[in-house]
Amino acid sequence: MLKAKDIMTKDVITAKPGATVEELARLLMNNKISGVPVTDDKKRLIGIVTENDLIRKNKRLHIPTVIRLFDAFILVGSGRMEEEIKKMAAATVDEICTKKVVSITEETTLDEIATIMAEQHIHLLPVLRENTVVGIVGKADMVRAMTHEASK
Repeated sequence: MLKAKDIMTKDVITAKPGATVEELARLLMNNKISGVPVTDDKKRLIGIVTENDLIRKNKRLHIPTVIRLFDAFILVGSGRMEEEIKKMAAATVDEICTKKVVSITEETTLDEIATIMAEQHIHLLPVLRENTVVGIVGKADMVRAMTHEASK
């Protein structure tokens, strides 16, 4: 059974938290990748940032609905508004990256990786060894691995 260490990309392109959103966009385009782990100087994982984060930054702001109930006004959907405004005004990777990252280890099996990707709708999984990024597994890596398995 193949594991993450067998299929992961080992030369991981990463972004620093202080990088600008424009630098991130260039990094993704120039390397033809959909996202990168955000790491500190020691390659410790801080977050992950993807094309979706860049797209979300440029979306329209949805103004919450106001409901009047007796003499009170209730904002419906206002809890996310502040977060949306912060992301739209973001200038750095740290401001738009996802901090709650789902990651795997080198020993995670293909079945486990496929389950995580499918159930959690995640397309990039950083591979960690003691919170240090040692690889990354994306959808393309999984497709290549499945093709390899099928040809046996």
